[in-house]
Amino acid sequence: MHDFVIRGGTIVDGTGRASFTGDVAIEQGAIVQAGGRAGAGRREIDAAGCLVTPGWIDIHTHYDGQATWDPYLSPSTWHGVTTAVMGNCGVGFAPVKQDRRDWLIAVMEGVEDIPGSVLSEGIQWEWETFPEYMDALDRKPKALDIGAQVPHSALRTYVMGDRSVHHDEASPPDLQEMRRLLREALDAGAMGFSTSKTFLHKYDQRKYPPGTFATEEELMALGTVMGEAGHGVFQMTANHPLMEQEMPWLNALARHNRLPVLFNLQQTDDAPDVWKRLLATLDQAREEGVPLLGGISGRPLGILFSWESTLHPFVAHPTFKVLRKLPFEEMIAQLRDPAVRKKIMRENAGLLDRRATTLFSSFHKIYPLGDDPDYEPSPDESIAAVAQRTGRAPLDIIYDLMLEKNGKAILYYPSFNYAYEHLDHLHQMLRHENTVNSLSDGGAHCGYICDVSMPTFMLSYWTRDRRRGPRLPLEWVVKRQTLDTARVYGLHDRGVLQAGRKADLNIIDPDALRLHCPEMVYDLPAGGRRLVQRADGYVATVVNGQPIYEHGQATGVLPGKLLRSRAGGIHA
Repeated sequence: MHDFVIRGGTIVDGTGRASFTGDVAIEQGAIVQAGGRAGAGRREIDAAGCLVTPGWIDIHTHYDGQATWDPYLSPSTWHGVTTAVMGNCGVGFAPVKQDRRDWLIAVMEGVEDIPGSVLSEGIQWEWETFPEYMDALDRKPKALDIGAQVPHSALRTYVMGDRSVHHDEASPPDLQEMRRLLREALDAGAMGFSTSKTFLHKYDQRKYPPGTFATEEELMALGTVMGEAGHGVFQMTANHPLMEQEMPWLNALARHNRLPVLFNLQQTDDAPDVWKRLLATLDQAREEGVPLLGGISGRPLGILFSWESTLHPFVAHPTFKVLRKLPFEEMIAQLRDPAVRKKIMRENAGLLDRRATTLFSSFHKIYPLGDDPDYEPSPDESIAAVAQRTGRAPLDIIYDLMLEKNGKAILYYPSFNYAYEHLDHLHQMLRHENTVNSLSDGGAHCGYICDVSMPTFMLSYWTRDRRRGPRLPLEWVVKRQTLDTARVYGLHDRGVLQAGRKADLNIIDPDALRLHCPEMVYDLPAGGRRLVQRADGYVATVVNGQPIYEHGQATGVLPGKLLRSRAGGIHA
C-alpha cells in the first residue's frame, strides 16, 4: 500500500510535455508513480478537476534572517513554494564577527527593507563562520527545503573590517583569505556566492554595501572558487542600464567555471531597450554552451504606495512625518480632516533623493491596484490619465485613493519592466531558454514591495487571465518555475513529477486560483510590519511526501530540510 495517493488530477509534470490525467503515488517521501491508476494509499486525496504540479522552486529570496525563526518562510509557502534559495544580492548574515552583527542588520535593513528591530529581535545568533550558519539552519524546524549562498558584503567585511566598509581595494592577502573562506563555505554545502554592484542598494541613507565597488579582479578571484569546488552559482545584481558593460567578464567566468553565472535582467525606463541586446548576448552564450543566465521576474517589479507603506508621495511632507507616529486609525482620522489635508498639500516635500522625486511625480505610471490586482494596467487607468479626464491635480487624486478601504488602499508603481506600458517584452523574455524565473524577493522589501506571489501570478495570469497580449502554455509556465529553476542550482532530485523524484508538489484548483490585494500586517518579531499577499486555489502543498498546507491552513508538519550543495549534486 502506498503512503499517499493523489487521485485523478491533471498532471502537469514539469517537463513541458502536454498535461495528462492520472494518479500520483508517494512512498517514503518519493514519487513512485505519476500517471495511470495507482493502488490504494493509506491517505488519498481526490484531485479530480485540479492541477497536480511539482512544488515551486524559488531561487531568489532574502529569508536569511527569517529562516532562523519562521519554519514556513511565509508568505512563500502560501504560494506553493517547496524549495527556497536565499543569500542573494550580496547581503546576508554569515560569516560575521560578534561586533559586526548589528552592522549586518543595518545593511540588510537598508538594502532589503527588512526592519532592523525585527532582525535584532528574531535572530538568535548561533554562528560566526558560514559553515556554523549552515549548521544552525540545519537544526531549525522547516516546512520546506532551503539553501543558502555566501553574501559578498558579509564575507568581505569579515576579512577586511573597516577597510571593506570604506570600499578599499582588496589586497592579495585579502583575496587569498576570502577565497579560503568561500571554499570552506562551499565545502560545507553553500549553494553559491552572491554580489551586488547596483547603486539602488544603500544603507544608512547614503552608504553602499561592501562589494559594490569591488574590482573585476576581486570578483573573478572569488567567482573561480566555485569552478575549483565543482559546484555553486555566481549570482549578481548590477546597475541594469549598464548591464552590457558587465557581460564580458561574466561570460568569461561562466566559460571558465562551466557553472551557472546568473545576473538580474530587468527592463528600466532609463534604458528601455537594453534587454534586447542582453538577450542577444544570451543567445550567443547558449550557442557556445556557456551557462550565462538572466534572472527575470514574471511581472513588473511593483512599488506599492499606501499610508502604511515605506514609500508614497507624501512620506517626506513635514505634517505627515508627525502624523505617522500616531496609531493608524488616529492617523487616518487626521488625514481626513480638510484642514490637515490642505496643510499637507501646501507643503514642500522634505529631503528626497533624485530617484524618489522622480518616483513620486511619475503620475503616468501610478495606478490603483484594486481588490483584483491588475499588474498590466492600461495607460488610461493611470493617475495622469484620470487627472487629464477630470481636471483634478494628480496629488489630490492619490490622496483620496489612499484613503479608500479605511485608509488601507494601495497604489501600484511598476518601477521595472513597464517602460512600454505592457508586458509583451516579458512574454519574449519568458520564452527565452537562457533566462530563468527569479526576483520574487521573498522576505524582503517588507514596507513597499510584495512580489513573493510571483509563482501564483505566473500560473493565473500568464496561462489564463491575460487580455492585453499573448499568453503562455500552462506546461511551459510550470516548467519555468520547477524543472528550470531546479537545474540552475543542481537540484536534480526535484522539479519533475516522475518516479524516483522527490515528492514535492502542489494540488491546485485552477478555477479558484486568485490573488488577493496585498495587505500590511504586523506579525514579525517586535511587532514588525510587512506586506503580504494571499491566494485562493491551493488545495494542498506537499514537501517530502507530507502536506504542509491544506486549503490554506498549515498542517503543523515540518518535513523540510537544509540543502547542501556538492560537486556530485544536492544533499539534504
